[in-house]
Amino acid sequence: MTNKITKSSTAEYFSKNLQQVGFSSPLKAVLTTLKEAVDNSLDACEVAEILPEISVEVKRLGAGSSKNSELVQIVVEDNGPGIDPDDIAKVFGEYLASSKFGKGQCSRGQQGIGISAATTWAQLTNAKGAYVKTKTASMRKAFAAQVDVDIKSNTGVVRNKETLDWDKKSGVRVEFNFDGRIQLNGDGGLITYMEGTVLVNPHLTLHYKLLDNDWVHIERVSNQVPEIPQATLPHPHTFKLGEFITHATLFGKISVANFLKTGFSRISDQSIKDFIPKGLPKNLLDKPVTSLKEEDFKKVFAAVQATELMAPSTKSVLTVGEESMSKSIQRLGQVDFFSVVTRKPTICDFKPVSVEVALARFINRNLEADEPVQLLRFANRVPLQFDKSGCAITWAIESVNWKNYGLSQPKGSLPIGPYVFAVSVVSPFIKFKNASKETIDASEELVEEIRRALMQAGQKLSRHIKKEFREADLERKLAHIEQFGPILVESLVRITKSNDARKKKAEEGLKKLLGRDSEVAISELEEASERLSKQKARDAKKMGIEVDQEAEAERLENTPAEELEENNNEKPAAKSTTKKSATTKKKK
Repeated sequence: MTNKITKSSTAEYFSKNLQQVGFSSPLKAVLTTLKEAVDNSLDACEVAEILPEISVEVKRLGAGSSKNSELVQIVVEDNGPGIDPDDIAKVFGEYLASSKFGKGQCSRGQQGIGISAATTWAQLTNAKGAYVKTKTASMRKAFAAQVDVDIKSNTGVVRNKETLDWDKKSGVRVEFNFDGRIQLNGDGGLITYMEGTVLVNPHLTLHYKLLDNDWVHIERVSNQVPEIPQATLPHPHTFKLGEFITHATLFGKISVANFLKTGFSRISDQSIKDFIPKGLPKNLLDKPVTSLKEEDFKKVFAAVQATELMAPSTKSVLTVGEESMSKSIQRLGQVDFFSVVTRKPTICDFKPVSVEVALARFINRNLEADEPVQLLRFANRVPLQFDKSGCAITWAIESVNWKNYGLSQPKGSLPIGPYVFAVSVVSPFIKFKNASKETIDASEELVEEIRRALMQAGQKLSRHIKKEFREADLERKLAHIEQFGPILVESLVRITKSNDARKKKAEEGLKKLLGRDSEVAISELEEASERLSKQKARDAKKMGIEVDQEAEAERLENTPAEELEENNNEKPAAKSTTKKSATTKKKK
């Protein structure tokens, strides 16, 4: 008796292997569901050129149906273009159904798996999929329904349809009830996700309520919707033979020459001619790709791989930008120091890539000086919160010698200090290690490009740390003067029986011997304050930030002169404020 061979649908496969797409635990299920819903909202708004305003609510409804879980409700609502009622079954209930599937774009969702997996998880753990309310600009009333996944056929099933009034012009509201476990802080926390999403999306207005906490409202700092570059074709040198053959089958009965020119970037008529001396039989060029045998494909593939081709264009890469990132990082809290670097798009492994780095220290965060820095990783503006140790971004940070920039660093580890490191990698062809897109696969070229961005930001950090050391050294010297100077002078005057004029001269000489004269420091402070105030005003105007003049004047009054002088020569992307100096205290 032989076993009967059966086949399963895509939905059936993923329903049995949801751990591959981010649902390996109740904790991950909550974050992945939220992430997929927010990603869909952001992408829809950008395609429709709408400034996104997204509302998120996460609740505990009671005990879950499985052990060590709770019944969680996630509601995400946006002001996007809405979804046509005829399409909601495909969007929320069908795997590998996406308008972006296979396109070379710097968009968030490209596989058409995530939101359908969230529907499946809710269906498996709570017997109901997604509840969706949608309205497009052409609809008078909103359409609402429950969407489930037909596991056997990989199709969405729409139940309990209704029409209702909704005061939105357009948008989508999606609700999931499912088994999960909520974590607010830490690498896998919801707050960490919210703050990361805000950081790399300066055009986003976000409202969120997590459990019993109050609503948090974060307004956008940019009124410009990112312009998503046109989709780009893959470079042939990134393909393996099997992928090359599969790619060819998508083009039907066109000739080999046309397939090469239309299926890949950087292949021109001249390139076709260059393939022939490298082993491509000329008689294959006019043959339909559907008629090629495996040996023919091998010859074509080998010739293409052996030929030098121009690197792909970097015009397909999207960046947040230093100015927008500088504004956005200040939405996360009171910043003591930050440094932002946006590298020019480049080519890594024949793929266009852009790397952006932000280093910051926040006054209002409980970041420990003896703990590793907090690391925020992003791929195509989506936070990555799991499997940190295997990520190209982590490898790049650990490979930099941060001791050169003033930070402690155990061997082969993240640096130590009360800082937030945010690293964003954007590319139309990011290679992830798994289908859940939790970590970026490392290559030597990509790691090196991230390293260069980190080192640029580290140079600004180093200048700031050295400046703090100098200020601390000055304060120690002044403290010694104030503590021991009068005692020493009094003793010497008494021993030598000197007059008051000699006593005063001794005091002045002792100050200069031990360090800077506090009177000189105060004078320099006053001279620098006005110059820095004008510079700050110019920077703020350029970046669109309103400056509280009274608060700024008070801050300048309490800032050491040495820092004021150096800040006048720094770029707006690197800001710093410091604590009140002993010099100023003495004056008061």
